[in-house]
Amino acid sequence: MALEKGTLDGLRIDRGEEPAGGGHRFGLLALVLLLVAALAGGGWWLAAARPVEVEVATAVEAAPAGGPRAVLNASGYVTARRQATVSSKVTGKVVEVLVEEGMAVQEGQVLARLDDATPRRILALAAAQLQADRGALHETEVRLEEARLALRRSRELAAGGVESQADLDAAQAEADSLQARLAAQGEGVEVAERQVALRRQDLDDTVIRAPFAGVAISKDAQPGEMISPVSAGGGFTRTGICTLVDMSSLEIEVDVNEAYINRVRPAQQVEAVLDAYPEWRIPAHVIITVPAADRQKATVKVRIGLAQLDPRILPDMGVKVGFLEDAGTASPQARRSVLVPRAAVREGEGGGKLVWVVAGGRLERRSVAPEIETGAAGEQVEVIGDLAAGEQVVAAGPDDLRAGMRVKAKD
Repeated sequence: MALEKGTLDGLRIDRGEEPAGGGHRFGLLALVLLLVAALAGGGWWLAAARPVEVEVATAVEAAPAGGPRAVLNASGYVTARRQATVSSKVTGKVVEVLVEEGMAVQEGQVLARLDDATPRRILALAAAQLQADRGALHETEVRLEEARLALRRSRELAAGGVESQADLDAAQAEADSLQARLAAQGEGVEVAERQVALRRQDLDDTVIRAPFAGVAISKDAQPGEMISPVSAGGGFTRTGICTLVDMSSLEIEVDVNEAYINRVRPAQQVEAVLDAYPEWRIPAHVIITVPAADRQKATVKVRIGLAQLDPRILPDMGVKVGFLEDAGTASPQARRSVLVPRAAVREGEGGGKLVWVVAGGRLERRSVAPEIETGAAGEQVEVIGDLAAGEQVVAAGPDDLRAGMRVKAKD
């Protein structure tokens, strides 16, 4: 048993002494972890210190110097105050169309004709009835004249005692009866005349005329089609022959944000630019501000009159207008109005707008209020606020830009 105990004691592990070199391994591991952390922190610091590349653009003046400046810009369309889809007063089949797109017509000019066979026959019947009533009226007039002569003779004979009172009364009754019949037939003739006038109007309604002078901008019916003043028969019945526009009534309608409507006043001078002719500046003036706001769009409609008409100005053309300030009354808002790229305007806190300005290689935040996109494709927007012409703004860059960040303009 003593041998076995000694053998077992020889197999026991002595933990009182650490192997040589164990502390070195733990120190080396801690040193490696420290170096990794230092490298990561240094990389993060280098990344944070490296300037972010952005695209920059220069803010420019919104209006050329030397003339009235715009206190407000808006966009809208050319409209015609006098425009009509010409239709017929009666339902009928179109047999002739005398108008084409782009044709200039005069007031009262014939535009189309409808089938008039039935109205003509009805008019002929009414005219024949009128003729018969007039013949009957003439016969009654002759008989009344004869009855009056007989009454006169009866009175003379009765005065001489030759004719009885009964004969005199009969002659008197005959004359009175014919007089009443003549009056009734006279009224019948008047009714027949009105019937003829009505049927003649029905016949005239088959001829469609221009209600005013203008230009036809569309042709909506062809010979053989049915036309009606009301929609009937589904898609097989037309409701108009053509659309006529009075080109002398052209004007501009724009929707102005209700926040800026205080800058618009009657008779204010306006400069209009058609999208189709961006270099052509058309003088205009405010006619009236429509006294109602659109609650969905938060806008107010403004009517603008053109100082000159031109064949190039067409209905429904897109147009941009600038409401000009009075001479010598430049407003601070107008002086701060500049053009920047559309992408430079970003969403700010609380629904506001902002632009990032590059100054000294770092970003500065500027609050602005955009007014209207300008340019052929809307690539620029006019803004007012704490931004001056000549400053560099960020046109494209990361979404996580912040004030004070170092930036570098891309080549």
